[in-house]
Parts: sequence; structure tokens; C-alpha cells
Amino acid sequence: MNISRRLSAVLTAFLILAGPVVSSAAETGAKAEVNRNIEKMLQTEGLVVDGTEILTRAFLLDVYQGQGFSPIWTRLDRIRELITLISNSPDHGLNPADYNIDLLRQILRQSESSLSAEMRAEDDILLTESLLRYGYHRRFGKVEGSKLDPAINFRREFFEQQAARVTIEQAIKASSLADFIEMIAPTGPAYRDLQSKLKRYRAIAAAGGWPTVPEGATLRLGDEDSRVALIRKRLAVSGDLPAGVNADSPVFDPDLELAVKSFQERHALGDDGIVGKQSIAAMHIPVERRIDQLRISLERLRWVNQEAAQTLVVVNIAGFRAFFYKDGQLAWTTRAMVGKYYRQTPIFRGDIAYLEFNPTWTIPPGILRNDTLPAIKRDPNYLASHNISVIDRNGKIVDPSTVDWSRYSRGIPYTLRQEPGPNNALGTVKFIFPNKHFVFLHDTPHRELFAHAERAFSSGCIRIQNPLKLAELILNDPVKYNQSELKAIVASGKTQRIYPSPKMPVVIIYLTASVEPGGRVRFFKDIYQRDQKVLDALNGPVIIAPPGA
Repeated sequence: MNISRRLSAVLTAFLILAGPVVSSAAETGAKAEVNRNIEKMLQTEGLVVDGTEILTRAFLLDVYQGQGFSPIWTRLDRIRELITLISNSPDHGLNPADYNIDLLRQILRQSESSLSAEMRAEDDILLTESLLRYGYHRRFGKVEGSKLDPAINFRREFFEQQAARVTIEQAIKASSLADFIEMIAPTGPAYRDLQSKLKRYRAIAAAGGWPTVPEGATLRLGDEDSRVALIRKRLAVSGDLPAGVNADSPVFDPDLELAVKSFQERHALGDDGIVGKQSIAAMHIPVERRIDQLRISLERLRWVNQEAAQTLVVVNIAGFRAFFYKDGQLAWTTRAMVGKYYRQTPIFRGDIAYLEFNPTWTIPPGILRNDTLPAIKRDPNYLASHNISVIDRNGKIVDPSTVDWSRYSRGIPYTLRQEPGPNNALGTVKFIFPNKHFVFLHDTPHRELFAHAERAFSSGCIRIQNPLKLAELILNDPVKYNQSELKAIVASGKTQRIYPSPKMPVVIIYLTASVEPGGRVRFFKDIYQRDQKVLDALNGPVIIAPPGA
């Protein structure tokens, strides 16, 4: 269809439909013709309007049928509001073209009433389709995470678990489209902070980005080198070197050392204040890549939008950190260790059912096959030195010296259980949230590893630097389960389970960009190489996959 013809009178058409004038017989007939066209179009499989595939046709059919297939967009101010909403979608890392922004603007620019009933029907359908696409992406994300990673099990439910038709009708009738979208897809503090940094980094890109620092010898406090001035300019652009500090000096002074430490900490590098190969490599990453990381993190936060309980535990795998939120506010954070690249910690949600103090550890099949059996064969004293019991199928403890371990290469007819103690792999306490991955949070006897900037050391589970503090927060009983009481339980050496009430939600996410309390943006390595798939889908075609589909 010729777009200019189709658009030439849409505004007047909407004014006629919306206006308080008394309808003539001709006007009534024209309206009825528009209704018939809407009905006919929405009953057409593979409906395409001006080159745009109508992806939400089933929802639209339900909505329009409920109001006799009469047009929805009968107010100019509501059309303007939708266009403003979509125009601002880059603030969420989204693409306005996904919501037909150019066609919507053409609709708004028309001023003559010369459209056919068919064209008027197409315009109304296109406007509603655009709203549905935008609302869907804000509530669920453009990318369906579980399609990229089957482990992801975050909730995906329609607003208030009501029919999509009801939500759409509420949106159309709402006094403010923006307020309604915020209600069905709230942007919490973490999300808004990322939006703010996205805006800032786009401004940096628009200004030309940051200068490149040539590779060369390692630079440290006291050095004088021509590259030092470039490092100063680079760190000034990203805000690590404060405004007002000399950005041209070739001397590596204390101000620059502090700026380098800030940069290193924000990029999960060892913050020694020395500019070596790793720091230079991080400085070379272009601002456009940082913008992509911010967009990807915003998308991943949309995936967990419906998991936003007031009180919960959150683990950011890429950031090697755990967080405890209470009553919607960040109450505490600590360092964490996560799975190695070949034993990746999955992204998913669960509910902590119980805490086990002085836990035993039953060695899982994968670790048994890949680590423990080879270690036993190398060192006959391995089991004794690690306080590991061998238990047969009848539950009886077996003397390991009576077993011919050389016979086994994969599985064994025994259970290997590490008993409680200072060398137990799970440390003093574990936090169990039953899941098919056999992943949980726990303590570790190897606390020295928390000093590393990158902490992908585990076999998939998540190790917590200060587990007794986390236990105290989860149990939330300052009298019965304060730090002194929890330490006494550990000191007893007896295995004890404690059940929090209610169960504590735990959400494991993967953000390579985040904003810490205080407003500093941090970027992390994509340790599992997961970002590109999300970015490709985020930049790819629109796909609508409603819950339950």
C-alpha cells in the first residue's frame, strides 16, 4: 500500500472517530466499514501492514473482538504519548525501529481525511501492535533467556496473571501510558542506575570516545613517560581521574595512581595502581563495547523483573559477588567464588529451604570421576587426609584400603562422604535450594582465594566469603541465631539443619556491567562468553513468545 496515501488523512479520521459531534448516517456507515476491516484483517493469518508483520495478531483479535472491532486510537494525545514512549526506548537499551517508530510518526504528521476504511483499520492495528511489542519487551525482555540457556527458569507471567486482553484494555484506558508500563514492568534502583550509565557512556561515544594508550613498558608511581599523559586523558574521560586534576602531566603521580586503582577495581583487575598489560588491554576496550554491556545487563534485569521479592539473595556470577536485599534495599554484600569455565555456574532461581551447619559433603559423580578417583589412585592416603568416608550400598563404612580403586575409571559402587571438619569442602555451613543442577551456596576452607580479583574456582557451586553473616541475615532471629549463637553451633561440630521461614528466594544472574552502591559503574569479563548471544538477539528481529506458548 502507498504509505503517503494511507497517511494522508489519518489524523482527521481519528478526530472524527473521537469527536463529540453527532454522527450522520454516512459517518456511522464509515465507522462500521472501519470495524469490518479491522475484523477481517485480524482474522487473516500472516497479517502484514505496510511491511510490518503483525506478531501479536492473536492478542489483537481478542482485544478488538471485546469492543466490537471498533478503533482504539481515537485520541491524538494518546498517539503522541505512545510515540514519546517508543522514542525513549533507547534509554532501556532497546531499538525504536522494533516498534515501528517511523510509521507511527508518519501517522501523526497527517492532517487530511482521505484514507479508506481499510487504511484506517491498518493504522489502528499498527498502533496497537507497537504498544504490545513495547510493553512485552519491557515486562519480559526482548530476548527469551530460556531459549539461549535452558537452565534459566525465571518467572514469566502476564501482569497479575490476567488475560493479556485485560492488560491491554487497562493500558488503553490508563491516564498515562508511561505510568502504566512502569506499573507492569517496574524499573528498580539497579535498573535505573544502569540506565543513567548507559546515557553517560553514549555521551562519551558521541564525543569521540576515549584516547588509545600505546602498549609499552609497565608504568608505576614515580615514572615519567609520554604515555602517562594519554593514560591521564583516558582516565579523565571515564571519570576515574577527577575533574580538576592535571590531565597533561607526563609524571605518574599519586593522583594518577589513585585513578588507576579506581579503574582497576571497576574492571575487576588487581588494584595495585600499576599499569601493565591487563590494565592497558582494559583501557583499549572501546566505549561502544561498554555500551553493549550496559544494554545486555538491562536486558538481563528485565528477565528477572518478576523475581524482585522485597527480601532475597542475589548472586552475580560475572561479578563474583553475593548480595542480600531486605525490604527492597541492599543490606549487605560479600565476595563469592563461582564455577570454572568448564564447570559453569548456571543462571536460575530457587528458594533456600534449609541451612546445614557442619555439613557432610557427598562427592557428586562429576567431581568423583574427574577429580577424586584420580587423586585416590595417585595417593592411597588421600581419603584419610581429607576425612572422607567410604560407604557401601548398605550404608556401612568400608575400609578404603580394602578397595581396589584401579578397577574403576568412571563410577564406583560406593558413596564417598567427607565428614564435618575444618577441611570439609563445604566449610561450616551450606545453603540448600533444591534444584536439578545440584548447585548451592556454601562456605569454603580455602578463604585465601577470595583475595583474587577473578574468582572462578569452584565446580559450579557458589562459595561465600562470610557465610555466617549471610546465615544470620537469612534466619532473621537476632536472639536465637545471632553471630555468637551460630558460632557456637559450628563449634559443637554436630551437623544441624535450620529451616528459614518463609523460604528465602535466591536469584543467580550474570551481569557483566553493574552499578555499585555510591554510583560507580563496574565492568566484568564475560567469563563464560555468554554476552554475544544476548547481544545478537537484542539486535535481531522481534520475536513474541508469550508465557505458555
